[in-house]
Amino acid sequence: MLIDHLPVFGLRLRTPRLELRLPTHEELAELAELAAGGVHAPGLMPFGTPWSALPPDQLARRVIQRHWKTLSEITPESWALNLVVFLDGHPVGVQELEADDFAIQREVHSESWLGLRHHGRGIGTEMRAAVLHLAFAGLGAGEAVSAGYTDNHASLRVSRKLGYAENGVGRGVSQGRLAFEQRFRLTRPAWEQHRSVDVTIEGVEPCLSLLGAEKG
Repeated sequence: MLIDHLPVFGLRLRTPRLELRLPTHEELAELAELAAGGVHAPGLMPFGTPWSALPPDQLARRVIQRHWKTLSEITPESWALNLVVFLDGHPVGVQELEADDFAIQREVHSESWLGLRHHGRGIGTEMRAAVLHLAFAGLGAGEAVSAGYTDNHASLRVSRKLGYAENGVGRGVSQGRLAFEQRFRLTRPAWEQHRSVDVTIEGVEPCLSLLGAEKG
């Protein structure tokens, strides 16, 4: 079976409202169509690579191709879990968790997007809380880091709410212009102190060796 070779297909995260997991082909198509309908307000570009500015048909195809690409490149040394977020059985966005040399660094980074019509409902906080629980409770992470452009107030608000501490400001490029990026760092004690979302994990044990997270 496919899950025997890629156990991440059996990984499930559940919160009071959401389920995070890999999608079926048809669910991936539904996710792509959601993205084509918009993932942020006009005039805002929260991504270093401006994929969300593509024409709708190209944007939808890009979501599908990137999902397959990240899945195909998972190794213990470098991985990205592109988990689709489901609400009432339908995809509403993507919450990604990624790491390099996790066995040594024990550090994860997160990125996400949410369909525009689902903004303003607290879903962004709940889905980030889910992957933080996976990172700390499931994989044994020591720290989580995140970053967001300083005009992306929703993303920065989620980080602060979940206990991240500001960790400096960096310079980046957004659509050919200089953009400042607020960096954040979340330690295990701070995560434990700010936990406010109930999360359950299913199927993590078979994934540990694939993600460089085997317990010594």
